[in-house]
Amino acid sequence: PELQAKLLTVIQNREIIRVGSNKPIKIDIRLICATNKPIYDLSGEDKFRQDLLYRINTVEIHLPPLRERSGDIPLLAEHFLSIYKRKYNRENLLLEPETLKRLENYSWPGNIRELKHSIERSVILCEGTSLKPTDLFLKAPQTKSSEEEEFNTYNLEEIEKRIIRKALLKYEGNISKAANELGLTRTSLYRRMEKYGL
Repeated sequence: PELQAKLLTVIQNREIIRVGSNKPIKIDIRLICATNKPIYDLSGEDKFRQDLLYRINTVEIHLPPLRERSGDIPLLAEHFLSIYKRKYNRENLLLEPETLKRLENYSWPGNIRELKHSIERSVILCEGTSLKPTDLFLKAPQTKSSEEEEFNTYNLEEIEKRIIRKALLKYEGNISKAANELGLTRTSLYRRMEKYGL
């Protein structure tokens, strides 16, 4: 908490004071932050300062986990394959369509790092000229979760409506908590509720 207060002061004043000095130094920086923690929950639990959160999240980009971006898997798999084909002198190695299907149906708890590591290991251990599904050594179940399967549509408005309804049910209609969970302001959530008749 004390470091958060110091960081907030640096961002607000745009100056730092070196250790052992009392002379402020002006800074001109662009601050980029990343987290895999539920930052709004931490803010609500007083584990992360709200004033610092609102200072650093001017532009927020949410990058979904790989399991929610299965369309990216073939591109990433081919990219990593090309890297490791050169590294391990396996230039003639190809990905079979069944292998790609297995990669797309896997839940990827380790995200892109796990995919990268799986491709490298498969390239090293593969004995043929193509990567077969049996060349993959995936640890977790290869089925998608029921939460993912419940979305049988790609209509973004329909998906947004369902997610908002789910958050409202989870917090028994508490708008502040639901908005926080969804990464929205109360006003934005009200607008969407009005739009979808919720």
